Formats: sequence, structure tokens, C-alpha cells
Amino acid sequence: MLEPGTRRVPETQAPREAVPESERTSADGSVEDSVEDSAGAAADVSVDEPGVVPRSRSRDLLLLVGICLLSLLLVNAFVARPFAVPSGSMENSLRPGDRLIANQLAYSFGGHPQRGDVVVFDGRGSFLRGSAEPTGFGNALRSLVRDLGLAPADDSVYVKRVIGVGGDRVTSTGPGARITVNGVPVDESSYLAPGDEPSKVAFDVVVPAGKLWVMGDHRDASRDSRDHLGEPGGGFVPEGKVIGRAEWVVYPVGHWTGLDRSAAFAAVGGTGGHGDQR
Repeated sequence: MLEPGTRRVPETQAPREAVPESERTSADGSVEDSVEDSAGAAADVSVDEPGVVPRSRSRDLLLLVGICLLSLLLVNAFVARPFAVPSGSMENSLRPGDRLIANQLAYSFGGHPQRGDVVVFDGRGSFLRGSAEPTGFGNALRSLVRDLGLAPADDSVYVKRVIGVGGDRVTSTGPGARITVNGVPVDESSYLAPGDEPSKVAFDVVVPAGKLWVMGDHRDASRDSRDHLGEPGGGFVPEGKVIGRAEWVVYPVGHWTGLDRSAAFAAVGGTGGHGDQR
């Protein structure tokens, strides 16, 4: 107790040590949030989670894929188109499983198939009698997959060598003889399969204007114009059904090669029914 007349001296309080905001505790002993809700900082901070692509980047990626896909479709539709060789009818020039590229601009701007060309064509209406082109969404989807080269061509697509063009007379007397075009015997030894004769079937045809007479290089294993002689189309392929000229084998790697027009027909005179012989 203080004696009478003695003045109370206030105690000196020690300064309070600053407590970091991150270590402040509430009355119940819990640690207070270091960032107050009123500031809204936590809500505004965006942290990219691993493996999550930002929305803007996703849109850019989809746009890039779409542009690439559209470009590929345009090239396949109008410029160059891949095809898989399904059989050995063109051996040894083409082998089963080869992937070739058909140049769809080869006969544009007034051009026409020429003797010796290897062509890819739609056989509906010539080799496939009474076959109409299917329609509908399912067929469109299948065509898209084929055009992308993700599936082999359908059974209506053929690859053969042009032997005669419009106006040509093409003949064969059968085994042991060369094929003649406009009276000129043609030496086909540069591309015929070893051991094959030019034709074991005798025929004598005049190719109508705008049509083609085509045969496989592996004559003993090819179903071609000869096999359709007695049919309404006479075995002739309309030029309008030609998809393109086969120009490159791009797969397998060991069989990369170009498919040049054969020089076997260089001695054959005349222009046929459509322009000059190139």
C-alpha cells in the first residue's frame, strides 16, 4: 500500500513486439489469414495448374489444326491425291501395298492422257457395270478418310497403263505377238512383268474419241480393258473418269520412285483423238 501523500507512478510498459501478419492468431487461437478477403487478392490470382492449357492457347491450337486439315483436303481434292495399290496387276512397276501419289493437275487446262501414262481412274460405268456412286453422309465420311490417306481406296478405283487413246487402233494376235498401235508393233519389255507376254488374248479395237484402252503391266494377273470387250462399254475408260496420273511411289521408303511416261510408244505416229503426243 502507498503511504498517504505518495503519488502513484505508472508502470512503464514494454513495447509490444510486432507480430507478422501471417502469425496473428484470433481469440480462439486459430491463425488469421494473411490476405484479407476484403482485398480480394486471393480470388484475383490465377495459377496455371500443371497439364491445363489456357483457353486462348486451346483456341489457337484448334485453329491451327483446322487450317492444316483444310489445306490437306484442298490439296487432296485438287492437286495430289494418295492411293494404295491393292493388287499385283501393275507389277513390277507397282507392287501391292505401294502408296502412290496421283497428280490431279496433269490433265487440267486442256491436257489429256497419253499412251504410256499410268493413270488412276474410277471404274464405275466401265469396268464396274451398272455401279453408281454412293451418296449420303456415310459415304462422304469414308471419302474424307480415303482422301486423307488413312484408308485404302475403294474397289471402284483402278490403276492401269494407257495403251490406246481416242482414234487409235489397238490390236493383238494373241500369244507370241506384240501389241500394235496404229499398225506399229510396240516393244513393252521395259515395263512388262518378267515372263509375261503382251497379251494372250487376241483383240482388234478402235478407241472411241474421249476414251482410253488400258492394260496392266502384269498382263497374266491383270483384269483390264481386254476383260470387258463384250460389255456395253467395250472395255474403254472415259477420260472424264481419270482421277489423275500416277507420278510418284512414296511408300515404302525402299521403293521410292517416279513413274515416267514410257518411251515405248514414241514410234507410234498420229495424235489420237485429243492433241499431240507428249
